[in-house]
Order: sequence, then structure tokens, then C-alpha cells
Amino acid sequence: MRNLYSLAHLTALGLAPPQLIDAASDAGYEYVGLRLNRTTPEEPLYDLVNDRMLMRETKASLARSGIKVWDIEAARMDPSRDHLHYQAFLEAGAELGARHVLTQLPDPEKSRAVDRFGALCDMAQPLNLNVSLEFVSWTETPGLVEAARIVREVNRPNASILLDVLHFDRSCSDLTFLRALPPGWFKWIQVCDAPADHPPGPAEAIYTARCERLIPGEGGIDIKSILACLPEGIVYSLEIPNDPSVTKVGFRGYVRRALNETKLHLEGNRLSNSHFDQPSRR
Repeated sequence: MRNLYSLAHLTALGLAPPQLIDAASDAGYEYVGLRLNRTTPEEPLYDLVNDRMLMRETKASLARSGIKVWDIEAARMDPSRDHLHYQAFLEAGAELGARHVLTQLPDPEKSRAVDRFGALCDMAQPLNLNVSLEFVSWTETPGLVEAARIVREVNRPNASILLDVLHFDRSCSDLTFLRALPPGWFKWIQVCDAPADHPPGPAEAIYTARCERLIPGEGGIDIKSILACLPEGIVYSLEIPNDPSVTKVGFRGYVRRALNETKLHLEGNRLSNSHFDQPSRR
């Protein structure tokens, strides 16, 4: 089964949504992920929730190019923001035809985080949106074990786990544990590479994640072993921001290079996923 590719907005965050869609189409992606809000004060805001002109321009670019929206980001429910904060965000995603909502839970109160995640799933279901919980090594949901516990506890049909290979590696999550999880929990994966040596602290880890990721094959993450634990046909979202490379070739040249080199590295030696021929282990 052929894997389809999505261009994550963080890879080319300097491009507004219509320009990102055009760049993805020119490079050969099938999907884009769109960032509808800020996760840091410094990054640009593409306010598709409230800016109707930008929404019209974005939908026109989608219609013209044939590109689809795979995901919207990010619903980050911390102590000050609950699921209700994201109602208009979800509605904007549904208007764009998105399939998934990238969600993070940087909340130290575990029971509250679980309740809010379940409530967000309930809000998203009538809009035909899947809610994908991303674990991030420097947050209160740092690894695969914690993310799996939450998804199992909420037990919603539209709940899933988003695995970013960088965060999987940096959190020292376990391949054996990954293989044992229900394959239906995994709809897509964020793909990149990074040096094998882990950063010494959170500040360095955050900088690498946002500014200096590597294209698969350039670093030391065992990407193919991670992919071999996942079901066939999931979408590969390329989240590979790299400021030095963008400075050299520009956003359009970089997103094209990222796709071409990722395909070259991954598609020639796709590993067997035979364990997913077995019944689900829910």
C-alpha cells in the first residue's frame, strides 16, 4: 500500500496557508497540515478561525490545487484552556475539510487532562474530526506510555495517538510497547530525523524540534524500525523545520527537497508489518 504525504505547517511556517498549499501541490504532496493558532508568541498567526478573507483564499487554493487538509493544530489544553476554548477552532477545521485535530495536554493534573481530552473528542465527533494526542518529551504527557493510558481511558472512537518520531526518540519510548498497541490508534505519523545524541536539556530539545530537524537519512533516529511497528498506509506528515536549509533554498525549494529525499530514504526498504495481520489487541 502506498503511503501518502502531508506537509506539516511547521516545516514552512513562514508561508501563509494559501502559499503553503501551493508549495505542497508544486512539490507533490497530497495533504497539508495547517496551524490555526500560535504555540509561541513569536510565530506568525494565520487566524483562519476569525479571518474570513483568509479562509476564502485558503479554500480557493485547496480547490484549485486538489490538495486536502489532513490536520489542524494545535488544541493545547493546559490549566487555563479547556475543550470549550476550541469550539470555533474545530468548526474552522471542519469547514476546511480537515480529518484530524492535533492535540497536546501540557497539564499537570492528570484526571483533568483526561476529562478534557474526552470532552474534546465528543465535541469533534459530530464534525467528523479525529482527535490525535501528541506526546511531547518536555510536557506533562512526555511519552507513549502516558499517551496510551489517556487514549485507553477515554475510550472514544475518534481518539488516536499522533507519534512524532523525534518525540518518540527523545522520550526513549519503547518499540515493543508500540507494537503491542491497537493499530487503530495510529492514523498518521510525523516524520523527520535528528542527531542520535539527545540534547542536554529542554531548551535545546525545543530549539531542535522547532528550528533544526533533519530530513530522514541525515540523522541518527531509527525511523524505519518505528515505521515497521505501525499499520500500512498511514499518512506521513513531514514536520522537518530547518532554518539553515530554508535560508539557503527558500521554503518552496526546501519542502520539495524534504519530500524527495524522504521518499528516497523510506520507500526503498519498507519493513514488514506482518504483526498487524493478527487480530487487534484491544
